[in-house]
Amino acid sequence: MRTEATNGKEPCGFYGAESVPEEIRELYRDLMHVWCIETCSPRLRPQWSEENKTLGQCTITSFLVQDLFGGKVYGIPLPEGGYHCFNKVGDCTFDITSEQFGDAELVYTEDYEQLREIQFADAGKLERYELLKRLLREYREKK
Repeated sequence: MRTEATNGKEPCGFYGAESVPEEIRELYRDLMHVWCIETCSPRLRPQWSEENKTLGQCTITSFLVQDLFGGKVYGIPLPEGGYHCFNKVGDCTFDITSEQFGDAELVYTEDYEQLREIQFADAGKLERYELLKRLLREYREKK
């Protein structure tokens, strides 16, 4: 279930937003300023838009969340192959890139842990992850 958690700030419409600490919602709001076509998965770039900034950002974002908040990264198998990544930190399960799926309901299970070593064996994915980290740091320094 997707709800908008606000706490008096910009709404966060991602899965699990209501159950996470404010720091994670703040990260989401900051990422909305830095997600871009260059951080999007290359195969999804033709569909990426300013209106759907979370598209193609799941893996690199989930591992960035893990860097900042710990926990584990899990994946939901996709019909076309691969996994859509999300996070579990403590007893909070959340997916700050879930909005890319619109109103589609995803089933968040923990059966498929995603490992950084495997995901970042793809040099292009690692480069996008490093770019996202740099853009976030630069944005937060100027904020």
